[in-house]
Amino acid sequence: MRLDITTLLIVTFVLTLMVGGLFLFAWRQQRGTPALLIWGLAHILGALGSAGLALRGLIPDAISIVVSNAAVLSAYGLIWSGVEAFEGRRVRPLLTFGGVIAWLVLCCVPAFYATIEARVIFASALATAYCTAAALAIRAGRAEPLPSRTATAVVLAAYAACYAARIPATLLVPLRETRNPLQSEWVTGLCFAAMLFTLAIAFGFIALVKERAEHRQRIAASTDALTGVANRRAFVAEAEERLARGEPVALLLFDLDHFKVVNDTHGHAVGDAVLVAFCALARALLPEAAIGRLGGEEFACLIGDDGPAAVLARAERVRRAFATLALPELPGLRLAASAGVARAAGGDFDALMRRADQALYAAKRSGRDRVVAAAPLPRAA
Repeated sequence: MRLDITTLLIVTFVLTLMVGGLFLFAWRQQRGTPALLIWGLAHILGALGSAGLALRGLIPDAISIVVSNAAVLSAYGLIWSGVEAFEGRRVRPLLTFGGVIAWLVLCCVPAFYATIEARVIFASALATAYCTAAALAIRAGRAEPLPSRTATAVVLAAYAACYAARIPATLLVPLRETRNPLQSEWVTGLCFAAMLFTLAIAFGFIALVKERAEHRQRIAASTDALTGVANRRAFVAEAEERLARGEPVALLLFDLDHFKVVNDTHGHAVGDAVLVAFCALARALLPEAAIGRLGGEEFACLIGDDGPAAVLARAERVRRAFATLALPELPGLRLAASAGVARAAGGDFDALMRRADQALYAAKRSGRDRVVAAAPLPRAA
């Protein structure tokens, strides 16, 4: 079956225009995701460029060659910029449109404009560079666990390879200046592949946006909104999972002493700042710990059990550091915390929690601002 390049370009125009419209519609629903707007504009420009290329011989060459290719190259620059915006980086207009500016300048050079091989090689090199940069940018953000990230980066890299293949193909099989010099088997095959890649990349981008929204919803559902640590449900789930694996762990249960007095004396804004400060302190001193807010001013830290003395020392380090916090603007602010510590290797989390809670109340009954360890379980138990 022989594919017609003009037909392929028209189909590409229709599909790309529809995809661009879908991106713009998605952006209207999620205005906080500017990447959708950028990708939408990119696909619309790409569609217009494809339409101009399809009309080669029917419209002036200045439009079908210069303007149409400029629109396509702008689309690739915008695709890369959309990826940059998606990854939270600043969009750089000069780099985004630098390629198309260079194209327009070169088209003013008679020797370049008159040579179709030079035009194809330059345009292919630019498209390769933008697609490769977009693939690398998506790959660089892999710290954010999105299932479609790797697949989308691979598709973009394959698209870049597709355009890179046009460069040696142009040198080995030169194109002829005819009514439609793009009508050759290898150019037709590459255009067909490019159409498929366009759809695959669009699906990848939509999937990334959807997965990010779901990931952030999961984080929000498991995170305390004020302090940023795990909420009670998420903390308990992680603790139960580690205990089910039989890991030796220690539960440090902290309660901020006289916190109601802090709120009543200095206001709830200061009280909230104290809660945030305690969590920041615990994270810094116990970087490997799972930290959760159980409610109010009560916090829990789950750490690996490296012996009773070491566990007590780590809890004591947090308590001492918190007691030294001070604000020059509030000389009357005094901070303290009591802690209960319990250790276990597997077993039931509720039982571990009860033992840590009993130790915490023992610390409060003993005068507060101290760490108390729960009695070790009998060996038979």
